[in-house]
Amino acid sequence: MDWRDEGTLLAVRRHGENAAIIEVFTPAHGRHAGVVPGGASRRLAPLLQPGAQLDLAWRARLEDHLGTFAVEPVRSRAALLGDRRALAALNAVCALLHLTLPEREPHPGLYAATIGLLDRLGDGSDWPPAYVRWELTLLEDLGYGLDLSSCAVTGARDDLAYISPKSGRAVARGAAGDWADRLLPLPACLLGQGPASAGDIAAALRTTGHFLEHRLIPDLGHRPLPEARRRLAALLSREG
Repeated sequence: MDWRDEGTLLAVRRHGENAAIIEVFTPAHGRHAGVVPGGASRRLAPLLQPGAQLDLAWRARLEDHLGTFAVEPVRSRAALLGDRRALAALNAVCALLHLTLPEREPHPGLYAATIGLLDRLGDGSDWPPAYVRWELTLLEDLGYGLDLSSCAVTGARDDLAYISPKSGRAVARGAAGDWADRLLPLPACLLGQGPASAGDIAAALRTTGHFLEHRLIPDLGHRPLPEARRRLAALLSREG
């Protein structure tokens, strides 16, 4: 059994004296693990950093075996080590994908969105709005998407200001009434409208975090929201 694909490294751990087990996210083979012989060596260890894009060749005797990877670097993201905010976002992305993606299930649309976001982290652009929309994409791709197209109460498409924490549907400002304080905020950046202030980003992270923590992750078992995601939200919230 063998295949070749490109992927982003999510996690790595030492295996034996000189090998490493890596977990990658690929467009055609989803979240996939394998052993890299020599992965802990001086030559390969610097290449096997979370977020790195790799050319991967996987081989195993049987399909359900762990198998081995031969890897070649495509793109390093080591430059993010000098940017605290971008590194926090990279770690949050890798942690969320590691936790939530089913093993070996393709998610090509989510993969493309992930690469697009990781590219933005290093190009000096205003990436926080793209990050919160990436979390929306993650929720949608895994079957927990929010309906932000129109008001759940009136059907209106204008002045959408809230999200129901139960249904995940948008609610217009005028339709919220006495329920407004029980609804989640819907900042414009979640609708792809900008620009977004630091306060908007913090509000958006509270909203997407609610659905990650109370809808998606509970269905995966008794697991907490990844600490890396909590650190990112705290960092960006302090800026707001």
